[in-house]
Amino acid sequence: MNMRAALAPPALRDRGQVTIEFLGMTPTIIVTLIALWQVVLVGYTFTLAGNAADEAVRQATAAEPGARQGACEAAGLNHLSDAWRSGASVTCGGSGSGYVTADARLQVPVLFPGTLTFGFTVHGHAGAVEEAKP
Repeated sequence: MNMRAALAPPALRDRGQVTIEFLGMTPTIIVTLIALWQVVLVGYTFTLAGNAADEAVRQATAAEPGARQGACEAAGLNHLSDAWRSGASVTCGGSGSGYVTADARLQVPVLFPGTLTFGFTVHGHAGAVEEAKP
């Protein structure tokens, strides 16, 4: 050890240490932020899938049985932005006993919606009782 460094005041011995540690941690910080952003996108996709299924079943209960699938799909895809709509599918069904169901499937984007998607599909499901016709 250099004699001059050993005799320096303690405040000057660690000069620059915080900068070096921050530069060393920068990749870890960036990877953590990217992972958190991806988790946000997955959660938001679950929210969108649930909302699309709710909107679809709401319209399907009011539609005539012959036009149900068209109304269901249009309502389910209506509130989705282009980034999520491109890989989305909405289907409606029912048991014939007056209960209508809707299923929405959306692809989870990778980092930037509208560019790449995971092979991971989020499912949203909703059901409602068919409205009475006068």
